[in-house]
Amino acid sequence: MTVRIHELPDSPQDRHDGGIGALRTDRGNLPLDSVDVHAAITGPVAGVDLTQGFHNPFDVPLEATYIFPLPDRAAVTALRMETAGRVVEGTLKERGQARQDYDAAIASGRRAAIAEEDRPDVFTMRVGNIPPGEHVTIRLRLNQPLARDSATGSTFRFPLVVAPRYIPGAPLDDERAGSGTSDDTDAVPDASRISPPVLLPGFPNPVRLSIHVDIDPAGLPLTEIGSSLHVVSEENEHERTTVRLRPGERLDRDFVLRLRYAERESASLALTPDEEGEEGTFTLTVLPSGEARPRPRDIVLILDRSGSMQGWKIVAARRAAARIIDTLRTEDRFAVLSFDNVVERPRGLDPLAPGTDRNRFRAVEHLARLEARGGTEMLAPLVEGRTLLDDPARDRVLVLITDGQVGNEDQILARLGPELRDVRVHTVGIDRAVNAGFLNRLADLGGGRCELVESEDRLDEAMEDLHNRIAAPIATGLRLSGDLDVDSVAPARLGSLFPGVPLVISGRYRGTGSLGVHGTTADGEAWQQRPDAVGTTDRAATALWARAHLRDLEDRYTIGEDLEKRIVETSLRFGVLCRFTAFVAVDTRVATTGEPHRVVQPVESPSGWGRDDLDVPDFLSAGPAGPQAYGGMPARGFPAPGGMPAPAGVPVPPPMPPPAPMSPPAGTPPVPAPRPATGPRPEGLTRRAAFARARPSTSPKNEITEVLDRLRAVPDTHPDRLAHLRKQLLPALDAIIAHMEARSEDPTPLTALRDDLRALTSTSSEDDVRTLWTRAVQTLSDLTPRRPFWKRGRS
Repeated sequence: MTVRIHELPDSPQDRHDGGIGALRTDRGNLPLDSVDVHAAITGPVAGVDLTQGFHNPFDVPLEATYIFPLPDRAAVTALRMETAGRVVEGTLKERGQARQDYDAAIASGRRAAIAEEDRPDVFTMRVGNIPPGEHVTIRLRLNQPLARDSATGSTFRFPLVVAPRYIPGAPLDDERAGSGTSDDTDAVPDASRISPPVLLPGFPNPVRLSIHVDIDPAGLPLTEIGSSLHVVSEENEHERTTVRLRPGERLDRDFVLRLRYAERESASLALTPDEEGEEGTFTLTVLPSGEARPRPRDIVLILDRSGSMQGWKIVAARRAAARIIDTLRTEDRFAVLSFDNVVERPRGLDPLAPGTDRNRFRAVEHLARLEARGGTEMLAPLVEGRTLLDDPARDRVLVLITDGQVGNEDQILARLGPELRDVRVHTVGIDRAVNAGFLNRLADLGGGRCELVESEDRLDEAMEDLHNRIAAPIATGLRLSGDLDVDSVAPARLGSLFPGVPLVISGRYRGTGSLGVHGTTADGEAWQQRPDAVGTTDRAATALWARAHLRDLEDRYTIGEDLEKRIVETSLRFGVLCRFTAFVAVDTRVATTGEPHRVVQPVESPSGWGRDDLDVPDFLSAGPAGPQAYGGMPARGFPAPGGMPAPAGVPVPPPMPPPAPMSPPAGTPPVPAPRPATGPRPEGLTRRAAFARARPSTSPKNEITEVLDRLRAVPDTHPDRLAHLRKQLLPALDAIIAHMEARSEDPTPLTALRDDLRALTSTSSEDDVRTLWTRAVQTLSDLTPRRPFWKRGRS
């Protein structure tokens, strides 16, 4: 068998190592020195072993922190730490408990490692108490489903870098959640956990990257492999193919393998029984075919024109939107919303305009004038687009075209999630290091599909696939039926069926028999597909279902359901990492003494991103913990920019001047200039201006927390408590109530407490004071926000 392999366009060119910001010691560069990805693809599933190598180049014990990406649909099922001839297996625990175990180990001088999930595709690894000169290897085991592009193609995608994300909102007056470069805000309360520092352009390649992929097509003739990086392939026995990455590549983009087969896959039902009991996991694959009668559609296109979309991405985004507009019929209605800090619309178009030639031309004219600028204020256009789709008699479709580089994913999903039940949402992610986790979550909630585009040449194929999904569905109102008793189905919303678009459904089952999908066609007729059941022993099926189900539960938690206990129980039962749990490995031997030196591993600048996108001056600043937080040791020569040390004897050139701001195209309303630092968050042309913020006033919830802390600190004596209630708590409640009323928040519990406190006098009895004291503590405690799960267990 001969398989043709080709490199997808825009593969990185050779780069010279060296430049400003090079951090070196006599023993080498930064702590992370190697990343190895070994994947075994069998049919539609990949088993992945990820190995990260850390070394300590300093003369003191080290704790290394690495913020890194993983595939957003992958199930992390194991962690192992290897060092000094010792192997320590990780244990999955509730996140707060895992952190306590890790911190206790570090305080006692024992080696330890902890892996935490902060987004479906963003994770944090901490490896502590690495002795000087020692090397530690961390191994993670993953199971990952391949994305089904069509009936004859699938994609293996492995991200390699966490790109900078736009952080909206006002900074919080609270402890930072993590060690990243961004402040936590009211819109992104864990921003400091998803914002690693970024290496300057020209930094020597600090990490040795290797990728090895074994491909078993499972009986389907594999005809073509496309790769986003330079690879070589070889054919093995039994029609298997091995793909290896050529040396020298950097961790600056997603690694993508696109597989094409000569034959069409068939519908299937795989049943994987548990080792004990009568339950198991089912995986149902549906492959619809045929034509559907089109219905009038309302389509809202939302296009991201923010600063991170500069270069080829804004060109591809304009092309993608124009392709969709070109498919509109006269009976369709559409709207186009382009956004950065503001939302703009084509001139002369109604909010939902008929798809006439004239209106389509006006929309394309609007697209042609768009250039990248400003911040990524994504929530407002999404809410406006959803509001426009209010006619239940029409097919309602919302399409978001973006790189997805925002940090307020939870805020967006919490606001939109309850309103997407009757609207199909499709997302088009355009970037070489795309935020696939968010775009898949949004599409899943909207019963749609996420298409990822890593190059302009990939755009045409992706838009053809998206066209099939925007077209009329073959069947709607999907439901499962059969002999099996099923629950915990993922995805929770089955959506609709479209010609040639595979649908994969998984869940838990009890009993024996078969299972199928039923729906209703546009003509009102019944549609069904019920493949024969086949038993398997593949444990990966259960891990993949658990991961998908946990993701659904976490999204429902984000929207407001109280599901934390259920999420933790599911994660621990099936051994799959989630945002509420963590893998922790703790050695039993004491290896170091004293507090370790802490280093946050900087990451690569994403391929195709410019200086404005990276906000370089902020990434090189001393940060919340000083320059040592980002890997600095006392400099032996001149200090490098922002406090990062330069090699001995190497002069440091002056800082590069900031680039000139980009002028908006003719006819575009000007973007407001950045406001002074004393005002609200500025809205400038560059990403740096968009990130600049002033410190806000404290929120009522934080004020209540501070008042409660002061209340609990008062000595347990009658005179002290009485004085505090009358002279401290009462005026504090007056101020908080006024603040809440100004923000249209309900202060009723505090108002009732305040009114009773006003009745106190200097001669009030001990019983009255004790009663009001207890009530004050309870009332304030009830109004104090619970510590977020991403901060629990922190020392």
